[in-house]
Amino acid sequence: MSSAKTARHRGSSATASKENGAKVEEGLSVFKSDKFDADVFVQSRCSLNEKELKQLCSNLMDLKKASAEEMRRSVYANYAAFIRTSKEISDLEGELSSIRNLLSTQAALIHGLAEGVHIDSLSTSVSEGSTVNGLLISEGREPSELEKWLIEFPDLLDVLLAERRVDEALAALDEGERVASEAKEKKTLTPAVLMSLQASIVERRQKLADQLAEAACQPSTRGGELRSAISALKKLGDGPRAHSLLLNAHLQRYQCNMQSLRPSSTSYGGAYTAALCQLVFSAIAQAASDSSGIFGEEPAYSSELVMWATKQTEAFARLVKRHALASSAAAGGLRAAAECVQIALGHCSLLEARGLALCPVLLKLFRPSVEQALDANLKRIEESTAALAAADDWVLTYPPTTTRQSGRPSSVSLGPTAFQHKLTSSAHRFNLMVQDFFEDVGPLLSMQLGGQTLEGLFQVFNSYVSMLIKALPGSMEEEANYEGSGNKIVRMAETEAQQIALLANASLLADELLPRAAMKLSPLSQATYKDDARRRPLDRQNRQPEQREWKRRLVSSVDRLKDTFCRQHALDLIFTEEGDSHLTADMYITMDVNADEFEWSPSLIFQELFAKLNRMATIAADMFVGRERFATLLLMRLTETVILWLSEDQSFWDDIEEGPKPLGPLGLQQFYLDMKFVICFASQGRYLSRNLHRVVNEIISKAMAAFAATGMDPYSVLPEDDWFNEICQDTIERLSGKPKVVNGDRDLSSPTASVSAHSISSVRSHGSS
Repeated sequence: MSSAKTARHRGSSATASKENGAKVEEGLSVFKSDKFDADVFVQSRCSLNEKELKQLCSNLMDLKKASAEEMRRSVYANYAAFIRTSKEISDLEGELSSIRNLLSTQAALIHGLAEGVHIDSLSTSVSEGSTVNGLLISEGREPSELEKWLIEFPDLLDVLLAERRVDEALAALDEGERVASEAKEKKTLTPAVLMSLQASIVERRQKLADQLAEAACQPSTRGGELRSAISALKKLGDGPRAHSLLLNAHLQRYQCNMQSLRPSSTSYGGAYTAALCQLVFSAIAQAASDSSGIFGEEPAYSSELVMWATKQTEAFARLVKRHALASSAAAGGLRAAAECVQIALGHCSLLEARGLALCPVLLKLFRPSVEQALDANLKRIEESTAALAAADDWVLTYPPTTTRQSGRPSSVSLGPTAFQHKLTSSAHRFNLMVQDFFEDVGPLLSMQLGGQTLEGLFQVFNSYVSMLIKALPGSMEEEANYEGSGNKIVRMAETEAQQIALLANASLLADELLPRAAMKLSPLSQATYKDDARRRPLDRQNRQPEQREWKRRLVSSVDRLKDTFCRQHALDLIFTEEGDSHLTADMYITMDVNADEFEWSPSLIFQELFAKLNRMATIAADMFVGRERFATLLLMRLTETVILWLSEDQSFWDDIEEGPKPLGPLGLQQFYLDMKFVICFASQGRYLSRNLHRVVNEIISKAMAAFAATGMDPYSVLPEDDWFNEICQDTIERLSGKPKVVNGDRDLSSPTASVSAHSISSVRSHGSS
């Protein structure tokens, strides 16, 4: 599966590279023209105004960022293969060096044989002379300085090696190499003597290398002594072995120090992590310093150092997960887990100055544990809030004085100048736990868990909204199976004030409290970016769309509660407990059959709708202080729900349009009065929406069309608008408890006294359209 993903990634990279190459080729075409004028080209590019220059700079910065990101991805995608290849090349270079030495020895031997060296010249009798270290010295002749040096050289090297005088032994070996090289070039020594000298040098060189390697492997070898041994081994030409011994020496040292660090199940995770960081990362830092000081910046050694440091970092991460993170993550201790991660990242980031960027290694290994702690923490918030919802009395109160788990005062209880809002007990608890949850979010950002955190918090809030829906009477059967609600027991909100309190909880959390808490997930709120002023606008630009989309989803979840609330209250208005409807076509059809004298007023169901809206407006005025718009939208939604139900009730319109009795003049007048009443009180309450106005006009048009189907003109039987308005206003004043204003010039009980087909301007204009 991973190989398939890699192939797709390479394929997409290749395609992108071809496209970029084509764009570059197209951009360079202007320079290939025979008519290219450099002065004109430069002048055209220098004529940009300030705005265009800023745009050009912005584009260049975007390209720079995209290029850096692409390079980073490419490096991380192919880094393992690069390190492996570098290691293989380093090993191959060592083997080639050994082969070269062997070939040089063989070449010298073959060269001597080719010159016709005679065996008998090498086996001269002792009586004619003496042979010392392969050198023939005739009797009675004083040996030359070179011959004396050749005789003494092997013994001198043996003494220096026995006394472990490394620097002098290195100097002697260099001197031997120089003499051998000059003798080979000037042919001052016979091939046999030269071969003996070279063999002596190779033998002592190998013996010195073994002594240095043995010293480097000793745990008692410290500091300067270790660096001297490694440096000497490198000078002997065995660099790869020397570098490996250096890294292994530092590994043995910190592993020996770790034996004194004994974690226990009761130990504090942060203290253990800090102590372990001190041992591991100081060892890595010292190894990097020694490697750079002795071997420089050679790629092969730098690559081996990176691989070694990565391996030690992975082992460190496993220890931290086992002894510190595992228990915190399982218990939902996000703060404890975050503290361990922050300590580790803080120590690890110090290595970046030495060229070791190991933080991505830690983040990759720590991410699963932090995700587990995140999920467990969110689950605890959900369960704790659900437990309180089972006993919540759904009465709004100010937040109680409390402290966070960290011991610091909660931001919701810092006095009257802080953000003080009324919520019920379960919502206060939910808000407090969320604020505490966002107290330490640095590792969530560095591990790119900001989106996952927002998603998890949304799911928890959505679950809480589901519990609020279950608290509405009559909604149990509909919402029992909704995802996230489970089988949690919730106390019923019996009164309208309690039910509106549910909406106050959800709306305040979604509109203000949760988005304000989630702003801590923005990098702008973290101290890590307070010195990087150039990064702030870009981070704000990238974060805002995500935050806006998240808030939109929160509001959408609140709309579920609002829709259920409005639906339940609309059904309570329209239907009786036995299931009979208060809003039927018979209300209007039978009026002309029983045409007795009666006082004109809106139908009882619409009067009850107005009374309910009036009560809710009074309650909402106290609960939604500063958020009156939400209360207005709630009343608007409830009114629309009732009217939309009337508009979509097919049985009602079947009776109006097809019988059993036709709609008469009085029925049409009553229906028009009811709709006019809805428009009137919705307009005065400032919750008359365009959609509500449109639907009411469509309903009136349908009723008038049904009346016109009987052969009568609906405009001929309807009074003027003023007559309807006065009845509506009189009803509003009566139901609101205001003193009744009587207009003595009009008899409200005689609608036929002022019938005019051309006075109903709104209906006529709607019908003509």
